[in-house]
Amino acid sequence: MSVTAPLGFRAAGVAAGIKSGGARDLALVVNDGPSRAAAGVFTANRVKAAPVLWSQQVLNGGRLRAVVLNSGGANACTGPEGFQDTHATAEKVAEALSDSAGEVAVCSTGLIGERLPMDALLSGVDAAAAQLSRDGGLAAADAIRTTDTVSKISFKRAAGYMVGGMAKGAGMLAPALATMLCVITTDADVSADDLDAVLRRATAKTFDRLDADGCMSTNDTVLLLASGAAGVKPDLAEFEQKVTEVCADLARQLLVDAEGASKAIAVEVVGAASERDALTVGRAVSRSNLLKCAVHGEDPNWGRVLAAVGTTDAAFEPDRVNVAINGIWICRGGAVGDDRAKVDMRPRDVTITIDLSAGPHSATIHTTDLTAAYVHENSAYSS
Repeated sequence: MSVTAPLGFRAAGVAAGIKSGGARDLALVVNDGPSRAAAGVFTANRVKAAPVLWSQQVLNGGRLRAVVLNSGGANACTGPEGFQDTHATAEKVAEALSDSAGEVAVCSTGLIGERLPMDALLSGVDAAAAQLSRDGGLAAADAIRTTDTVSKISFKRAAGYMVGGMAKGAGMLAPALATMLCVITTDADVSADDLDAVLRRATAKTFDRLDADGCMSTNDTVLLLASGAAGVKPDLAEFEQKVTEVCADLARQLLVDAEGASKAIAVEVVGAASERDALTVGRAVSRSNLLKCAVHGEDPNWGRVLAAVGTTDAAFEPDRVNVAINGIWICRGGAVGDDRAKVDMRPRDVTITIDLSAGPHSATIHTTDLTAAYVHENSAYSS
């Protein structure tokens, strides 16, 4: 149950020949309506791939009939020709659906700096359009994987409608509104403006707090499409909750499948003077390679936590900071606390709690450890 769990959506995933080896590499998701309301959030990277630039323009209209996604090539930093390739892809989808390219979003993922094999991609669009079905969600989720070891899907049922989603991402996961490619669908009847507001709040609480390696992609895209096929105008608070739950589920799946990771780390910051301070401290700690290495080695090195906290502009007094790892307060008042030998770091999930003792606000950032497998994955990626 994925993007085709809600009524009004069909999908397909095919092997177009973009990737070597014959794996699926092109997905198509189609909204059959009656509504075509849609919204999206995109990477904050100033270097944006051609599909991002195209899809941002398309979303200005607040409507989408279809989304086409390819793995095996990012179509980023490919110049005017790359944008023409994106346009041609949208036109091909529009031709297959007898519709308008102005309501087709395009997403790509893979290596930066190389143009896509357009003959294969366009033939793949035809193949995907021929295979569109209500059962095609799983194949579509499989087709967008790059270094992902598994497909990421989710759905939630609400009062008379559903929300479904698929995502890909195993590296370059850093806060940027979106952190990967993600398509979320619903058969509720929701306006484009409401979809936009809900999606921005949902991503801010979920994907925006996932920071596996501190690297921001050129292609990050999250799209939310509403078909209205269930005929239900939802309570917006409930709808936002369901969208947020799907985003949170997908974010967790991205985290545990992050490249080479052996630990999923939650950096909880409490007692902050503001939410901004909590987020700033959480991001600094989650990006400390020294700490990430310590967690990988199952070393409860709280000194590396304090060192990272001290690089920020957050309000705190060093001699009032407390740090716990997996519930053991091994740092109290900026100094030695409980016996660090009590900390059990063998589980995959590791929680680092930082109490700034400066106010009532809190936030949690999710990250991973730094492993030799991560280095290997990313040193050999292009080859």
